[in-house]
Amino acid sequence: MAAALSHEKLSETHRPTLDQALDAIRTRAYWSPHPEHPKAYGEGGVPGSLGPAEGKAAFDAVLHTRLDLGQPGTDGWTGGEVSPYGPELGVEYPHIDPDVLLPAMSGAMGSWRAAGPETRALVCLEILARINARTHELAHAVMHTSGQAFVMAFQAGGPHAQDCGLEAVAYAYAEQTRTPEAADWSKPQGKRDPLRLHKSYTAAGRGVSLLIGCNTFPTWNGYSGLFASLATGNPVLVKPHPRAVLPLALTVRLAREVLTEAGFDPNLVALAAERPGEGIAKSLALRPEVKIIDYTGSSSFGDWLEANAGQAQVYTEKAGVNTVVIDSTDDYRGMLSNLAFSLSLYSGQMCTTPQNLLIPRDGITTDAGAKTYDEVVTDIAEAVGGLLGDDARANGLLGALVNPDVKARLEAAAALGEVALASRAVANPDFPDAVVRTPVVVKLDGAKPDDGAAFLSECFGPVSFAVAVDSTADALTLLRRTIREKGAMTVGAYTTSPDVERAVEEVCFDESAQLSLNLTGGVYVNQTAAFSDFHGSGGNPAANAALCDGAFVSNRFRVVEVRRQA
Repeated sequence: MAAALSHEKLSETHRPTLDQALDAIRTRAYWSPHPEHPKAYGEGGVPGSLGPAEGKAAFDAVLHTRLDLGQPGTDGWTGGEVSPYGPELGVEYPHIDPDVLLPAMSGAMGSWRAAGPETRALVCLEILARINARTHELAHAVMHTSGQAFVMAFQAGGPHAQDCGLEAVAYAYAEQTRTPEAADWSKPQGKRDPLRLHKSYTAAGRGVSLLIGCNTFPTWNGYSGLFASLATGNPVLVKPHPRAVLPLALTVRLAREVLTEAGFDPNLVALAAERPGEGIAKSLALRPEVKIIDYTGSSSFGDWLEANAGQAQVYTEKAGVNTVVIDSTDDYRGMLSNLAFSLSLYSGQMCTTPQNLLIPRDGITTDAGAKTYDEVVTDIAEAVGGLLGDDARANGLLGALVNPDVKARLEAAAALGEVALASRAVANPDFPDAVVRTPVVVKLDGAKPDDGAAFLSECFGPVSFAVAVDSTADALTLLRRTIREKGAMTVGAYTTSPDVERAVEEVCFDESAQLSLNLTGGVYVNQTAAFSDFHGSGGNPAANAALCDGAFVSNRFRVVEVRRQA
């Protein structure tokens, strides 16, 4: 029986989008095929998409059910997710026997490899289109596993995550097609006949790819690795964080449906949910079938993967200490507003949220006059307090704390120094059990060793340190040390001095950190745009890869050459 999704149909539908994505990664201009406004979905919007009510109904329908994916090697069922907003999700997922599932996944590689880079890319784009059509459903799944507020869960967990997946497909296609499929080779031999060979070149995947998902951004942090591996010819085993299974389980279900319709083995994508406390990531990571690993999470486990999973190509995004240098500004009000939003968004539970604000103890120059260190810190605290003063607005920005560990760190931070802004509890009328807290801002001294022990460690969550330094030069020295020793996903700086701007750039060039300068409008240091920005650099301890560049995809496959006598 012919596949319901032929290459011709896929090409007609998705080749223009692939071409636009290839152009976007070349020009780095703004582009997205995935609307980020909720009203763009449903009747009159994205064709075949679920509208707000339909998406909520689809989400509700999957709660307290068993999500059977039809995978081989299912030896039981597991679940137990509880929303950070309070309700139990009650979804059961297949528990796998890797001795059965992994060989089945490896066995699916042959036809997927033979399909070639273009067909693989087009199938991936069809999967992304199906995901996009169900953005409203997935938004609720992301919200109730990560604690993000709905609008953020919709945008970051939906269109922005889908952009990341498409970006990875574009890079994968570009890298695989850099080498021609075939070449006729002829070497002159003087008076003798030339030597002639016909050569073929095939992009061959390395093997099973293991995606180890995170709790806070299961789709945004997961889709780049998932689609980079799938597009380069590798089966992908998705091992979600046990608190955030549902968004990736729904993704796996859609991927398996598309693969089947396109005539491929659905076992090219499978789910590995774990029982409470089982910790299967370690055992899976060491399986000989696993040749690629994508991981987002703590530095300790990321370091373990890099040291022990020697049979695999390992891509990690770990912890870092993000820093903002405040030297001077010609838009003081804009700087305060921008920083307040950056510190508050999703309760600081982003790997890109600023933690350390380095401020000269003698103060800074601004368009509003000279400001002392204490004045700058007070004004930042007031800006955050003003932004979050209304509980409804605060709930929309903060979301909920994702787990008790974040709450514990927040409460402990207040004892580390003088509190410039105390955290407060915010009631959520729709979800009374949600733990919602505003950020705390703590004053510390960059010259005190005890204070340094605090701000030179990542304090993940709504915690920021206003660190007094002797000068901007000392701030840059501390910035360099922080990136080199602890890593950073983002660096920010405010200055009106060209010399200081160049000096900050040099630190970031030397230490390989992504820099944002003088942001005072609607773009924030903790936001990155697919196709244009690079998330992480791969050049400091916070991450060994960047989302997304050629290096992120090129080692997921090897080019295998076959030479034939012509």
